[in-house]
Amino acid sequence: MEPNRFVPQPLCTSAALPYLLLVLVFAYLSLVPGHAYAAEGTGGSLPYESWLANLRNSVTGPVAFALALVGIVVSGGTLILGGDLNGFFRTMIFVVLVMALLVGAQNMMSSFFGRGAEIAALGNAALMQGEQLATAATHSMA
Repeated sequence: MEPNRFVPQPLCTSAALPYLLLVLVFAYLSLVPGHAYAAEGTGGSLPYESWLANLRNSVTGPVAFALALVGIVVSGGTLILGGDLNGFFRTMIFVVLVMALLVGAQNMMSSFFGRGAEIAALGNAALMQGEQLATAATHSMA
């Protein structure tokens, strides 16, 4: 009869212990989230932020959306019915069309999906109603 060639090895040898510890530390650090501190404010105080905010507000309003629709119709009509246009004029019409499409698409997407994260502030009535619901739930469990 042949001798048994399979000799079971221990799961954790002294040479593998540091690597096992490293894997455990990495798993702990990747699975346990760190603290996320949210900052309140309007951002930095750079000199160009105020006019950038004004530009963003003026490009995303209802007047900009109406102008974008007019720009799409006029530039599309000019391209379709304009006949033979020189290259520069045709390129400028394409630039107007693309800008109008971008402004219109941004306004349509913000009306469909909202603008970023919106956190509604609860008034006193909503807070009182929440407290009443919480007390009713605790009384019903008791």
